[in-house]
Amino acid sequence: MHIGAVADDFTGATDLATTLRERGMRAAVVIEDRPVDPALLADADAVVVALKTRTAPAADAVAASLRAVERLVDAGAERLYVKYCSTFDSTDEGNIGPVLDAVLGRVRADRTVVVPSFPANGRTVRDGLLYVGDDLLEDSSMRHHPLTPMTRSRLRDILAPQTDAAITEIPLRVVREGVTPLRAAIDAAQPGYLIVDAVTDADLDAIAAASSHLRVLSGGAALAAGIDAPAGAVAGTLDPIGPGRLVVCGSASRKTRAQLAHAEAAGADLRRVDLDRAVAHPDDEAAALAAWVRGLSADAVPVIYSVGELADIRVGSADVSTAVEDVLASVVSQLVASEDVHRVIVAGGETSGAVVQRLGVSLLEIGPQLAPGVCWSGASTADGRRVALALKSGNFGADDLFTAAWGVLA
Repeated sequence: MHIGAVADDFTGATDLATTLRERGMRAAVVIEDRPVDPALLADADAVVVALKTRTAPAADAVAASLRAVERLVDAGAERLYVKYCSTFDSTDEGNIGPVLDAVLGRVRADRTVVVPSFPANGRTVRDGLLYVGDDLLEDSSMRHHPLTPMTRSRLRDILAPQTDAAITEIPLRVVREGVTPLRAAIDAAQPGYLIVDAVTDADLDAIAAASSHLRVLSGGAALAAGIDAPAGAVAGTLDPIGPGRLVVCGSASRKTRAQLAHAEAAGADLRRVDLDRAVAHPDDEAAALAAWVRGLSADAVPVIYSVGELADIRVGSADVSTAVEDVLASVVSQLVASEDVHRVIVAGGETSGAVVQRLGVSLLEIGPQLAPGVCWSGASTADGRRVALALKSGNFGADDLFTAAWGVLA
């Protein structure tokens, strides 16, 4: 296994696996602690373990990450990759710092790079500051995230409360001096975490090359685009999967809201989750939403969402967020079980994790890319039904994703 990776949510896992597949590797995503037939992974060049640890208590996140690392090391992973969101979603309590501390300690590595930049999706780091498009992170829509509101932009300031390790910033001018000087800067730095500026894909390629000797990498998915595939690697394909369609959105991001607006203008059928009923009577709300989907025409594009505008967001309400995840996961499970739906786009990392877990999926076979960081994947449910899933970070994808994605599948 060329690369063994741990991702803190399910969309992040498919994001990274998509990038590695685009590099020519046969990539797969394994779901948390679920057992997988080793024969299914025998030819994999890259395996990503999808966790649901981004907003978990730090101790739980560390324990789950270490279990995943043990699994990857036992399977022969040559290098390890700790994948987190390109907007560095976390709080002062973690979980990026504690997980990095634990992973480096497990393999006795003394340093790694910290590179969340994803230029294709507007995430860049300059002077140690993380930007979302032209806005500093603290001025972006991530400031209003209901679980991890990002109110600072300097990565050092976000990471420092989470770890006792030394943190070094490597500026863009060093990156652009070339691979050899950059590698020298990485090796000369104090052991710990090296926050490296990156504004373009070429910057990321230089960082990937300069850090190719490190046992552990950390960052968003875009850094992986600079990792060369092993000789003879061939990316996999997906078998045809049935026609029934569904979109579910637990994300409150600006991009997802734009995708909802585009889908509505294009004629998709939209219905918002009743948040109060989702909390008080989740089974009733899930049953009502499933019945609504079944009542639509066979060629409809049903879209179920929780947030259509900023006024819908209930900041800091973890109970509401969890209830929405559970309701959306229940709707998907019911409709897949009844074979009304075979292809599902899920917007939001936490929602994606809830859906995959409810379906009982153990392995995602990575298929065609829909956008940077977004792909179709094939999976089998716990009862053996085949389903295609596109697990999308809330911030990713073109505005027409909810209506254009279906044509990519056979």
